[in-house]
Amino acid sequence: MKVNKDNYCVIMAGGIGSRFWPMSREATPKQFIDILGTGETLIQKTFQRFKNICPKENILIVTNKIYKDQILEKLPDITAKQVLCEPSRRNTAPCIAYANYRIQSENPEANIIVAPSDHIVLDEREFENNILIALEAAKQNNWLLTLGITPNRPDTGYGYIQFNGEKIYAKDDRLRKVKTFTEKPNLELAKSFLESGDFLWNSGIFIWSLKSIMSAFKQYLSDVDNVFNQGISKYNTEEEDKFIQQAYSVCKSISIDYGIMEKANNVYVLISDFGWSDLGTWGSLYDFREKNENMNSIVGNNVMTYDTKNCIVNMPSGKLAVIQGLDDYIIVENDNILLICKKSEEQQIRQIVTDVKIEKGEKFI
Repeated sequence: MKVNKDNYCVIMAGGIGSRFWPMSREATPKQFIDILGTGETLIQKTFQRFKNICPKENILIVTNKIYKDQILEKLPDITAKQVLCEPSRRNTAPCIAYANYRIQSENPEANIIVAPSDHIVLDEREFENNILIALEAAKQNNWLLTLGITPNRPDTGYGYIQFNGEKIYAKDDRLRKVKTFTEKPNLELAKSFLESGDFLWNSGIFIWSLKSIMSAFKQYLSDVDNVFNQGISKYNTEEEDKFIQQAYSVCKSISIDYGIMEKANNVYVLISDFGWSDLGTWGSLYDFREKNENMNSIVGNNVMTYDTKNCIVNMPSGKLAVIQGLDDYIIVENDNILLICKKSEEQQIRQIVTDVKIEKGEKFI
């Protein structure tokens, strides 16, 4: 299939993935790890997913500058020019604004997909179909599109999108206008969302034309847009890196969801179902991993279990681990760290990482 030269993809790959500690560490976050045990890292899988939709030279990776070498090592099909290096973390809106101006310097007619680097997609063909439908709709209309995932459980780990019942797109009646965005709800609220039938999980995958998203920045995040607009003559030149250093030093930290998607009145969602997970926690990884007869998911060639069930175990190759009497636990060893944590209480891992940093120092983070 010939891909459209106007299609661009921006892969956001700057996160630390602290909820996957101790496998995900600041030096090697989860997007650079073969966390599924398939022989491919998450960022490699994401890149392959978009190669059928965009010319590979139109795929940009936005990341923290400390990860540039890892990206070029994991993705030999891209050039250094395709890696947009952020000097500091400023959330998703500045990251997208930077990519917008870089793309504008190459192709003002671009249509853009923005996607995280660490999601799972089980049905690649259905995913591709959804993206192509959204790209065509975005090209023809001044719409900011996102993919909303049909929920199959009242999950409190995802944000939710409520959609309008009216069918507004003749080519695909799954495309609806967004009514509201809701941050991660409590269990009772999540259950009511599921029962109502008009709520979707927020995938964090966006599709829009360059013109539409730049117009939205000017209207809703003009302060962020102004920062990057000042370097309009410097993108794709030797002066870009120096300008970006300065831009990030003054740019505020804000998400695209809060800064634009929750405020704009031209936001639409495509109701989707392609076996998706944002792979945010060990529990979500457990759902996707193969399990044995005791419902244990084990990585490691020397793990022995007795009276143990519903656990996710990650052990280094060659490490002998004997586990007895545990039910619904996370047991992970990486380098010089061993974590044993109840799966039901894994939301504490972020706080644990903070405590470790304060009490034991940066070398464990």
